[in-house]
Amino acid sequence: MQEVDVKIELTESGASSLLKKDFFESTPIILQQKSVYFDTSDRDLAQRGLSLHIRQCGNERVQTVKSGDGSIELFTREEWQRPVADDSPILDDPEIGPLLSGTGENLAPMFEVHVKRHRWNVTEGDATIEVALDIGKVVAADREAPLCELELEKKSGSPEALFGLARKVNLITPAHIGVLTKAERGYRLLDPAPGAVKASVTPITPDMNAATAFAHLAATCLKQFRLNEMALSWSRNADALHQARVSLRRLRSLFSICKSLFADSRFDHMRDELRWLTSELGDARNIDVIIKRASDEGFSSRLQAARKDAYGAVNAAFSSVRARSLMIDLAEWISIKNWRSNETGEALLVQPARNFASNVLDKLWKKVANGGSDLIDLDDETRHELRISAKKLRYAAEFFGPLYKGKAKTKRHKRFIMAMEGLQDQLGSLNDIVTAPDMLAKLELSEASGAEELFSAADKEKLLDDAAEAHDIFVDTRRFWR
Repeated sequence: MQEVDVKIELTESGASSLLKKDFFESTPIILQQKSVYFDTSDRDLAQRGLSLHIRQCGNERVQTVKSGDGSIELFTREEWQRPVADDSPILDDPEIGPLLSGTGENLAPMFEVHVKRHRWNVTEGDATIEVALDIGKVVAADREAPLCELELEKKSGSPEALFGLARKVNLITPAHIGVLTKAERGYRLLDPAPGAVKASVTPITPDMNAATAFAHLAATCLKQFRLNEMALSWSRNADALHQARVSLRRLRSLFSICKSLFADSRFDHMRDELRWLTSELGDARNIDVIIKRASDEGFSSRLQAARKDAYGAVNAAFSSVRARSLMIDLAEWISIKNWRSNETGEALLVQPARNFASNVLDKLWKKVANGGSDLIDLDDETRHELRISAKKLRYAAEFFGPLYKGKAKTKRHKRFIMAMEGLQDQLGSLNDIVTAPDMLAKLELSEASGAEELFSAADKEKLLDDAAEAHDIFVDTRRFWR
């Protein structure tokens, strides 16, 4: 069967608030559950995008196999369930046998999930929704992590109702879209403590249409943002903040690259909201960049104080109803996909992803190649526009790389990304020099001892030469999509 659900992360106080307010207007069924998750020592199931667990509730045990790790289709997964007699997986079921081939006797318990589940059946518009509030913990070896999650599963009716109910919860208590399955939470406990999460390759394929490829790519960006947002909730990690900002910029770039696909009034609103949220991270990121260059101890101390305030502002933005609502809106819009056509009908919907990507990459390449032909003589504003175009081209190359198969194209893609990284690094460093004075003025640190040592005309001159050389290398690098 296909499971359509939305996960909402809550604090324990938020969960208590829902229970005290009798938010779902009925008495819940309360269950104590223990789930044991299995895999091989090499994590064969996880690598296949599968999870297998046996859930015990009272004297009953149910084995469940799920496909997908939540990174592509965030809210739709295939699942297979069957009763079992004990905590030994049954693998000879014809429906799941092919999925689990080769694991057999190598399966062993990896981690456990213990929860107190409150369960309701709720009517929301034309839909019937099973609501499960799980409060408990994930246990792996000698480590454990708390779990407080609200799961909304559609039993009948429209999937929009899931997000409508999520919005109502968000008005009562902070509700963050969940992007981790319980299985992923367990695997994260088995690995070193998670920190910053970089962008991953989304396995889009040439047989996809452009709109489907967009949905997969957007879901991956959303997940990257939420994982870094989670990391920032317990630490002020500069890399996590940078990657959170990167994920938002990637998503904004994807919106811009694919704007011709949309005939939806919500598109412009969400693009504007993404711009707002990205801007809320700007001061903290700029301060982190300046701190790396500061050598004067007193100046560094004043920067650290400013950094603390800037990170506080970031956390306030992430915790706001506005930001939480944006994530719910994005999750709904990406997953339900009502936008996948233009005013004339199906033309854009059926456009092959590879054709669409090649046209996008050609346009962006020409813009960067022509825009940087006299890079040293450009003014700061024009060079900033070139930097944004280069960033957009690099993101597009990363997004669409999997569409171009073959050993030769893979090698060309790798070389192209390296050339783009070199150009982007130089343009980024130039941008840091240009923006630093305004940032220092905003912090009232322009005249502080040590500020004058941060950036010099000689630094800028050398970076301009390096950037021009990087642009030449970029132009000479063969395009992987042609």
